[in-house]
Amino acid sequence: MSTAASIKEKNPKAQVLVLERGVFPTGASTKNAGFACFGSLTELLSDIKTMGEEVSMQLVKERWEGLQKLRSRLGDKSIDYRGNGGYEIIREKESYCLGEVDAMNKRLSSLFDQPVFTRKPGVINQFGFNQQGVKSVIYNPLEGQIDTGMMMQSLMLHVQKLGVTLLTGVEATSFSEIGTQVAVIAKNGADSAIEFKTSQLIICTNAFTPKLMPDQDVVPGRGIVLITKPIEGLKFKGVFHYDEGYYYFRNHGNRVLFGGGRNLDFEGEATDSFEINERILEVLKQELQTMILPNTSFEIDHVWSGIMAFGKNKQPILEKVSERVLLGVRLGGMGVAIGSGMGGRISEIVS
Repeated sequence: MSTAASIKEKNPKAQVLVLERGVFPTGASTKNAGFACFGSLTELLSDIKTMGEEVSMQLVKERWEGLQKLRSRLGDKSIDYRGNGGYEIIREKESYCLGEVDAMNKRLSSLFDQPVFTRKPGVINQFGFNQQGVKSVIYNPLEGQIDTGMMMQSLMLHVQKLGVTLLTGVEATSFSEIGTQVAVIAKNGADSAIEFKTSQLIICTNAFTPKLMPDQDVVPGRGIVLITKPIEGLKFKGVFHYDEGYYYFRNHGNRVLFGGGRNLDFEGEATDSFEINERILEVLKQELQTMILPNTSFEIDHVWSGIMAFGKNKQPILEKVSERVLLGVRLGGMGVAIGSGMGGRISEIVS
């Protein structure tokens, strides 16, 4: 829908159709954890180690610019954006990164006009974390949180006001180029086939891309998320990460939303099934009880999973497959941040 919006914003006369297989988007689009973030310190250090500094900094730039695009397009109120800042919990195993704060800020100085990361060990007690397990906290004032449902509803309304046709409950199963057109075969609600024809097909199916293009380097990555019932006197606000971003939590009002643990079972979580990995769920509950809310009673209200897309590295795939087929996928668990900018770049190629 971000791609559709960008195309119509550039060319109001364009005829744009979005096909959505669900009643509403149910991949990571509506099941993400609502983080408006661009990478914690340990995650960025890991990215630099695996992809190099230039590529990693370019990804930060794309994430940051994508977030600004999302906010300017829809407005902070309509997505319930809250700029409470981001924090990274530093345990003993991550304590090496405390000496990297200044160097990372220097790397990021070309993108931001202020220091991004600051050591804030004093909030450990203030936020009620386990003081034995948490050694320090690193603060990032530039991150925030959104209401995922409000964002998706606002985006749907935005594209429809622009004149985009949005059809839900239509699953594209295959496509083929025929002369100057692309034919897309899809299933409708009755499982019968229906054909659409277009001069330009754009595939933005992220983790589900292998169903249409099995040769692409796109691997689904399931993320499990839980949310507590309201907690009286919850001590923290903001978005939090630890363990190179594999674990993440935030407040949602006076509830705690907590997800992650995919690194406990990479192979098992490389799936597009929405089932819950009970082993990971138990670890999340234990971490919540022992480190995040050690002196607080809570109840789990709801558990769900979302499907992200990964590959050999974290770089998104933006590829012109042919003269009439474009691919914009593999957002690496950063779809909220990257999606809007990716849609804009795709629209430039189309135009």
